[in-house]
Amino acid sequence: MAWKFNEREAVFAQIANRLRWDIFSGKYLPDEQIPSVRQIASEASVNPNTVQRALYHLEEEGLLYTKGTVGRFVTSDTELITASKERSQKQLVKQLLYEAESVGITVEELIKYINEEDKAR
Repeated sequence: MAWKFNEREAVFAQIANRLRWDIFSGKYLPDEQIPSVRQIASEASVNPNTVQRALYHLEEEGLLYTKGTVGRFVTSDTELITASKERSQKQLVKQLLYEAESVGITVEELIKYINEEDKAR
């Protein structure tokens, strides 16, 4: 089944984000090999070049490294992973606050809505 992508963000960025959160959540552990470009492209139903671009960005961040022709692996630097996760979480909160503010939702209302949704789960 193909991955679902939104129209607001480049597909490569969405793939990078998904893999980033897979690393943060422990789906891919430090020093573990991630699926190949072809595997990800097939699963996501995208061009391999798009996946390659996403993986390049994750390598630039230091979350992934390449072992010759063997493939790509998650960094063993758990401090880097933790710091990257915290930056990503803070960015999500900033984006949520920005979007809420742009439609007239106050921080207090947002907290109330979050609590209501959390209780409903």
